[in-house]
Order: sequence, then C-alpha cells, then structure tokens
Amino acid sequence: MTGTIINVATVIAGGTLGTLLGEKLPSRIRHIVMQGVGLVTLAVGMSMAITTRNFLLVLISIIIGGMLGEWWGLEERLDTAGKWLEAKASRFPLLARGEFTKGFVTASLVFCVGPMTILGSIQDGLAGDYTLLAIKSVLDGFSALAFAASMGMGVTFSAVTVLVYQGALTLGASLFQNVLTDTIVTEMTATGGVMILGIGLLLLEIKRVRVANFLPALAIAPLLVALWEKWGPR
Repeated sequence: MTGTIINVATVIAGGTLGTLLGEKLPSRIRHIVMQGVGLVTLAVGMSMAITTRNFLLVLISIIIGGMLGEWWGLEERLDTAGKWLEAKASRFPLLARGEFTKGFVTASLVFCVGPMTILGSIQDGLAGDYTLLAIKSVLDGFSALAFAASMGMGVTFSAVTVLVYQGALTLGASLFQNVLTDTIVTEMTATGGVMILGIGLLLLEIKRVRVANFLPALAIAPLLVALWEKWGPR
C-alpha cells in the first residue's frame, strides 16, 4: 500500500495548494488554466487510445461498458458522493470554494483511469515495488494543483477515491497476476484513453460526456480480448 499512500498524499498536497493559489488568480486566468489542462487531457487520451491493436474491441468495450454504467447509474452515484462531501465541506469556507462536485468527479476519474493505476497497484501488491505508483503520484500531484486552481477543494477529496480504488487493486493483486497479458493491458489502456478523451471534452466545455458510466468498459475489455484470442480470426 506504500505507493497508494504516497499517491494520496500528493493529491492532497497538490489539491490543497491549487485551491489556495486559485483563489488569488483572476477568473480569466483560472479559465485559461482549465483550457490548458483540457487540451493536455485530450492529448493524453489520444496517445493512449491509438495504442490499440484492434479498435473494434475498444468500440465494443465502450458500448457495453456504457450501457452497463447507465443501467447501474454510476455517474449519478459518483455525483451523489461528491455532493455529500460538498455538503459536509460547506461548513468550512475554504473547502466550499469552487466547483466542488465537478472537481471531485473529474479528478477521481483522471487519477483512477489509466494503465499506471492498474499496473502500479499490482506491482506494489505483488512485489512491494511502488516505483510506478511513485511516478504516477508526482504526475497526479501536479494535475491536482492545476485542477484545483479552477475547481477548488473537491479535487483534494478525490484522494478518497484513489485510496479506495488503488488500495483494493493492491490488496487483490494476486488475483490479477496471471491474467493481465500484454495484449489485455494494451486494450485496457486504449479503452481508458477513450474515456480520458471524454474528460477532455468535459473540461473544455465542448460536450458533457457521462464518463463515469463508461467505467465498466475497463472490465469488459480484458474479457473481449480473451474471447478474441480464443475464437477470433487468426
């Protein structure tokens, strides 16, 4: 759990510092910061998405995952969690600043969707090697700072999501040891990249994509890869 604890600490530090700095910046500066973060998020998502070896698998994963997410109401559940935290934080002026729920949901998705989250957690759990999560922690810390400068303290509270999600992956790492082949990791990465593209569109206020409802796609992708490798064309 060492890597996850480091990650949680950097998100808290970056989110808190970003909130403090953001309050001192004019709204137009915070807006341009968010546009910059949105553009980079699109670039990251695209770079992940194009690693796929089979866009059909990614497409089917996204469609089935999105349908399951809508059925289970994942976006609404995450929003509800954010609003509950926002209600608790409203008692404290500093915590209540900014777009709390948006910051919580957006940062939770960005910090938990990607290959470094999955592979780093598994390495930490199996071998105690938290190098990958340490690198991710630095990236997340700076991202949290940039997000919080525009969206406030909700970004800091996404550390709770990181702790629960990455912690669960680390503790259950032995279950994934013999499952995650290179092909599976590649297609999961590409599927996560498509979701990150949706986050970029949201940050740029181009289109509100219900990204959280696509989360099941990360579980659908490895299943489809396994089926394709067994019964697909050679």
